[in-house]
Amino acid sequence: MAYFLFKTEPEAYSFDDFLRDKETVWDGVTNPTAVKHLREMKAGTKWIFYHTGDERTAVGTGSVVSVDSSDPKVPVVRVKAGKRLKSPKTLTAIKAEKLFADSPLVLIGRLSVVPLTEEQWDWFLA
Repeated sequence: MAYFLFKTEPEAYSFDDFLRDKETVWDGVTNPTAVKHLREMKAGTKWIFYHTGDERTAVGTGSVVSVDSSDPKVPVVRVKAGKRLKSPKTLTAIKAEKLFADSPLVLIGRLSVVPLTEEQWDWFLA
């Protein structure tokens, strides 16, 4: 199973918006590395919903419904809402965890789609 973290400005699209919509297309991704990660996804891929900006907090979960890679520039990734995290995780808490020492989440701050290990995924859910 693959796991990822998706970043978004809560003013643009928040986890509350996601829960209200239940399902959406994740778009607006232009960074080549982030697009590569989107292309790697399959139905059932799980991910963490992370608010950027002033909040800088992981707040919920989601999963991939489908990936259409027919557009050579950006795949169309349909996602559905999961649940709020029992304990939201701030960027400060993430950086303090040894599990994330080599993670693009802390090393490449502008990357909007970040791969996670199973151990990192479990830490978010704890």
